[in-house]
Amino acid sequence: MTTIHDPNVRGFASDNYSGVHPEVLAAITAANEGHQVAYGEDAYTARLQEVFAQHLGEGVEAFPVFNGTGANVVGLQSMLPRWGAVIAASTAHINVDEGGAPERVAGIKILNVPTDDGKLTPDLIDREAWGWGDEHRAQPLVVSITQSTELGTLYTVDEIRAIADHVHARGMRLHLDGARIANAAAALDLPLRAFTRDAGVDVMSFGGTKNGAMLGEAVVVLDPAASEGLLFLRKLNMQLSSKMRFVSAQLVALLEGDLWLRNARHSNAMAQRLRHGVEAGLADGSIRGVGFTQPTQANGVFATLPDGVADRLRSSFRFYDWDAARNEVRWMCSFDTSENDIDAFIAAIARETGA
Repeated sequence: MTTIHDPNVRGFASDNYSGVHPEVLAAITAANEGHQVAYGEDAYTARLQEVFAQHLGEGVEAFPVFNGTGANVVGLQSMLPRWGAVIAASTAHINVDEGGAPERVAGIKILNVPTDDGKLTPDLIDREAWGWGDEHRAQPLVVSITQSTELGTLYTVDEIRAIADHVHARGMRLHLDGARIANAAAALDLPLRAFTRDAGVDVMSFGGTKNGAMLGEAVVVLDPAASEGLLFLRKLNMQLSSKMRFVSAQLVALLEGDLWLRNARHSNAMAQRLRHGVEAGLADGSIRGVGFTQPTQANGVFATLPDGVADRLRSSFRFYDWDAARNEVRWMCSFDTSENDIDAFIAAIARETGA
């Protein structure tokens, strides 16, 4: 088959627009020889358990799945009874970007809390953490946070620990959506365990697709007491891969060495280059009317543009509106975003907004 797309087209819509990292492709090829037992009884899935134990300590268990929505649905479902509810930020992926799957497929009520920066706090959690024993109210039994958040912001270790202590004291559990957890680890410059298991997270979704994988995430159980039935729920929710070795091999390729961090550090650095380049243009007058709505802490830049500018820019560079009512957009950088991509985009912004 010949290439039927233009490989020179670049964009900033999402980090899952990028291709597959060559080292991940090589891992898939290496896993393709001979036969392996299906449904997870393969050497690569066994190796994945060892790799996660190296990062997170003994006693954790990883369940590879196809995608991030599947990871969140299966993981949360394993943490909650049928009458349970999960508290999440109003901007959380499980609340706005999963087609209602947590509620429609998993049967989980989401109690969402508005936040300015995508982050929950103990005080914000308490807006919905009430009503236990009230038969008329879905029972708030899990809190879900995202790291890095949908607004590109980061929780510190102390912030996660404060949330974990708060919810555990109330008999609740803590779930972490880690679709971009590698970007958080790179930005915080901390071991994965430091801001997950050691900080009190009970179950997390570990993302690979946005960090160089073809497909594949994992539900990682950090506290076995917090999760039940994952072996059955994964199949029930159509997330059990028969040829699981190819999902596991990708995550092994990312995590066995430092590829996951190399990719994340690069995409984070490109976001910083974009932000600094626009700021420099604002300072020297070559760019006008652009504002920023969030700090750039991972690989996303959130900005506001003058009327009409976003649509004109999108004729050359794809990206999404975040809040069209206030001309807010989101620019995401990937493991394969180059300095030339950033510089070309900054030049385009200057052309469209400059004098």
